[in-house]
Amino acid sequence: MSVIYALIPVAILFVILAVVVFFWAVRSNQFEDIERQGMNILMDDDDEKEQTKSTHDRSN
Repeated sequence: MSVIYALIPVAILFVILAVVVFFWAVRSNQFEDIERQGMNILMDDDDEKEQTKSTHDRSN
């Protein structure tokens, strides 16, 4: 039962830390545009393939 007296403050500290990290992320615009970063990954792959293809075309 005495473990509860230690676990409750630790749990409260974790919740406070999570709230602080969440508000930091919101204020620093971490959630501003979630979709764009995912699409940039897809676009980068296409650009590499086109550059590789054009390099092979020039060498032939």
